[in-house]
Amino acid sequence: MVRIGGQIIAETTRALTLREGGYPPVQYIPLYNVDQSLLTPSDTRTYCPYKGDASYYGLALADGARTDAVWFYPAPYDAVAHIAGHVGVVVGT
Repeated sequence: MVRIGGQIIAETTRALTLREGGYPPVQYIPLYNVDQSLLTPSDTRTYCPYKGDASYYGLALADGARTDAVWFYPAPYDAVAHIAGHVGVVVGT
């Protein structure tokens, strides 16, 4: 279960853990397990040399909006293809 500001944004038993170099592990949650009514499109785009181009969503929560709190890779590189259809969530944004 993922909570932000006391609000449940996702529940899953199918999260994937991705480990990269010296970074902390990141949990990627299937998009269908995220409350999509909370997602707000973002114009933010970033690039990762290991995963590819990322897009973002904000979260519209009861206690206020969170900008660029959820990211995903629409076409991840082959080495991380298993994260397609999943989102990463930054808790505390």
